[in-house]
Amino acid sequence: MERADVEKVARLARLAVGPGELQEYQQRLGAVLDYVRLLDEADNLQGVQPLYHPLPLQNVFREDEAGTSLVREAALANACRTDGQYFLVPRILEEK
Repeated sequence: MERADVEKVARLARLAVGPGELQEYQQRLGAVLDYVRLLDEADNLQGVQPLYHPLPLQNVFREDEAGTSLVREAALANACRTDGQYFLVPRILEEK
């Protein structure tokens, strides 16, 4: 990878890369690109579907089960404002 390429990537990524760091990043980015080229050479990947997640996906949630609800007084007990039946909140929509 050329020094100008590293400077361009740093500028696009809005990274402040000092002159002393350019050589190191040039080597690192070059190694990454070499590895990508190596992956491109792999021909045994024909017909292999890409992975969207490295682990098998499974639902970790429990099944929904009907249960008892809070009584209205308990639900409203710690509310800032209530009319005894509903929560009272500031109006955010205008009436037409």
